[in-house]
Amino acid sequence: MDYKDYYSILGVSKTASQDEIKKAYRKLARKYHPDLNKDDPQAEQRFKDLNEANEVLSDAEKRKMYDQFGSQWQQYQRAGGRPDDFWSQWGAQQGFGGRGQARTVNPEQFEQMFGGSGGFSDFFEALFGQMGGRTAGGQQVNYSDIFGQQGQSLRRSRDVEHMIEISLTEAFYGTSRTIQWEDGRSIEAKIPRGVKTGSRVRLSGQGQDGGHLYLSIKVQADKQFERDEDDLKTAVPVDLYTAILGGQIDVATIDKTVKLTIPAGTANGKQFRLRGLGMPTLKNPEERGNLYATVAVQLPTHLSDEERELFEKLRKLRET
Repeated sequence: MDYKDYYSILGVSKTASQDEIKKAYRKLARKYHPDLNKDDPQAEQRFKDLNEANEVLSDAEKRKMYDQFGSQWQQYQRAGGRPDDFWSQWGAQQGFGGRGQARTVNPEQFEQMFGGSGGFSDFFEALFGQMGGRTAGGQQVNYSDIFGQQGQSLRRSRDVEHMIEISLTEAFYGTSRTIQWEDGRSIEAKIPRGVKTGSRVRLSGQGQDGGHLYLSIKVQADKQFERDEDDLKTAVPVDLYTAILGGQIDVATIDKTVKLTIPAGTANGKQFRLRGLGMPTLKNPEERGNLYATVAVQLPTHLSDEERELFEKLRKLRET
């Protein structure tokens, strides 16, 4: 099995920046996309190689491990493919020690090093026999010798997804949920500000046997506000007299009440934008979307005789 030079695949140098890697990948992915090269039998494999190279080099931790591990893989090939010699040399450099010593590696470090069996597909399959405990040469690999006592559980770990429903107010302020497992284990899961329906919150190492736990968020509909990404929409009642003559009204936002000036002659359905009074953005909670307030003119009811007489006079004035 050949060593894959991800830098050559993307046509970039080993000192390429993340931006250069991204641009190179996008350019080549468009060029070799199978849908655009149906007559080229090699296009699909090139496209797969590009995706694999991009997956590794665009991730800082995976790239770091690839730069170190990949060059040693070439040494492994030049040495004639002797797994025991290779692991001894590599383990010594990483501080694992010999077969009588062990270093514990947690599942997240394991994933960063080897991409969860996907990032270094050719290397990983050759060395571990698709997680089966054998090298490409058929020799046994003792996971406990390499990864400590967690070696066996790493093979069984898997991610778990759990759906959480929260209110719009909880999505605004952030919240937490206590998750109880069947074995009696419980964890306090923090949900950040600004999440929306479809957001996924990762809790590292909290899944099954060291896998990750993903919280899939569903934000419940709110009676007062309609959400559109980070913006909010609401209807604000305005009495007829204020709509005609102008004035100020109170508008209840999701976290406070503000004054809104209504110009004279404001029509029913007129929309006002209140900047920065929407939902916090997930990536930067200090930034917020906008609140859009739509005027709902309220007509007076149960008129007194005097009020009715005045409205009659107004109508006659408009007719003349």
